[in-house]
Amino acid sequence: MPMDLKNRYLSLCAEVQQPPNTCVWEALENNINSDGSLKLTGNDQLKHGDRLTDEDMLVLSKIFVENSAIKGLDLRYNNITDKGAVYIAHLIQESESLQSLDLMCNNIEADGAEVIAKSLHKNKSLRMLRMTGNKIGNKGGMQLAAMLQVNATLEEIDVSDCDLATQSVIAFAIVLKNSRRIRAINVSRPLLFSLQEETTVHIAQMLVVNKTLRELHMGKHDMTDTGVERLCEALKLNVSLRYLDLRCNRITRDGAKCLSEVLKQNPSLEILDLSFNRIEDDGAVYLCEAIKLPHSKLKALSVTSNNIGKKGLMSFNEAMKVNSCLTHIYIWGNKLEEPVCMAFSRLISSGRLLEEHTDVSPYEVDRHVFLAEASHGLHRHYYWTSKYGGDGDSSCHDVCKKHVIYVNDLL
Repeated sequence: MPMDLKNRYLSLCAEVQQPPNTCVWEALENNINSDGSLKLTGNDQLKHGDRLTDEDMLVLSKIFVENSAIKGLDLRYNNITDKGAVYIAHLIQESESLQSLDLMCNNIEADGAEVIAKSLHKNKSLRMLRMTGNKIGNKGGMQLAAMLQVNATLEEIDVSDCDLATQSVIAFAIVLKNSRRIRAINVSRPLLFSLQEETTVHIAQMLVVNKTLRELHMGKHDMTDTGVERLCEALKLNVSLRYLDLRCNRITRDGAKCLSEVLKQNPSLEILDLSFNRIEDDGAVYLCEAIKLPHSKLKALSVTSNNIGKKGLMSFNEAMKVNSCLTHIYIWGNKLEEPVCMAFSRLISSGRLLEEHTDVSPYEVDRHVFLAEASHGLHRHYYWTSKYGGDGDSSCHDVCKKHVIYVNDLL
């Protein structure tokens, strides 16, 4: 198989009079991974050769259409533009085996997003599409939202950091009201210029009627407690959502109180990300009241950088003693006083909290216990992974991977 692919690649390069790309050559030499995926990322420092260009995609799209063994393509951090997106669209349209496509951080804009969206109208194999970091804007976002009304197989879509506007985020929310296939969506960091929180209101309305969405990412939506309150009203009626990501918003203790009421009344949430908000001690106490309940199913909680002090962090310590379901907690960036350090040190040393399931690591100096930051975090969609390491290498993603497996079991 490797030699066949390499020979075919060289043949096609000669046909279009293009020099072979060393990076592609090495990837084909190493063959396709056991899961059918092929990694051609442009930020791997251990690989030789240039990042992929539009001309490379012309050749590669022909190879991939011919090879049914390829199930997933990882094309992150390359120099693919709208021209290359045309070749990718041809691949999507013609392939009957491609199940996942990662185009994160290329140079695809609105026109490229449009041709990719149109190619998905008739595609019956692709289950995951990641467009993160491509500045497709409002026009491109509208095209992808419209595509979801037609496509019957896509289950995960990531359009975060794509410069979506209010109109396109609302379009995704409206489409998801009637969607029976989408299990996960990431609409983080849109460009919003209104203080009315229209996007949150529409997503809340969607959650009332949607029964299939398992994973929702709404980071950097400039969401306030008012928006969280609307969202929580809907979550009380929703029994399908398992993973809620509200990081980098403007949520305070009142928003945390609303979320605690959701956890009390509707314990379907298993993963909650509140990183980089400002829930403080009172918000932490509210959440712990819900976590302590015997019917709580929350498995992972991130409250990184929330201005939480001793009172709130000790509440999490007590909650973990009461409820064994919570296995992952991330607290770095808060006020880690010595009693807190000692408490979490005991949780880790006793085995109640595994070191790879939290972002702090205890150490002792002059008989005083401190907590150092550990490079673990709750990120389903992560951007800080080592350039030369595999995405799944770090054990910090275990809870997310388990969650994905759990979601797939429900399909």
